[in-house]
Amino acid sequence: MANKLNPIPVGPRAITAYLTIKGAAKGIEFYKRAFGAKELMCWTGKDGRVGHAEIEISGTPLFISDEHPEMGVVSPQTLGGTCVGLHLLVEDADATFKRAIAAGGKAVRPMEDEPWGQKSGTLQDPFGHRWFVTQRTAELSADEMDKIGRAAGFDTQLK
Repeated sequence: MANKLNPIPVGPRAITAYLTIKGAAKGIEFYKRAFGAKELMCWTGKDGRVGHAEIEISGTPLFISDEHPEMGVVSPQTLGGTCVGLHLLVEDADATFKRAIAAGGKAVRPMEDEPWGQKSGTLQDPFGHRWFVTQRTAELSADEMDKIGRAAGFDTQLK
């Protein structure tokens, strides 16, 4: 009997993403609908802005706040785009991608089977953040990954 592939590897996470959202409360609700997020805590200031919130998606924490331009904290909407993407490993990428689109996300790149043992697609949430929704489909060796990288034109250096 073949071993079942663990779609979401278990392990420590030393870095937590911190998203700034114009309308953070709406962002939290979007992540609940789109990705099954669980809200852990939320501090709201007297002005109604979220100063700090913590949610969890598939066991991984994500911090969120509203814009605070007086502190230099602004969102992708204010900046006119983002240069950061969030890579979300899930058990069912097709279902998650569809749910995120139905919740208000916009498809950037459709779901595709990738040669490196993943199925993935890219979407932008309603707040300008880019998400790479991914499902592991195969466990590949370093040699197999090296061959895939070289076939794609990369000088691979897997360790």
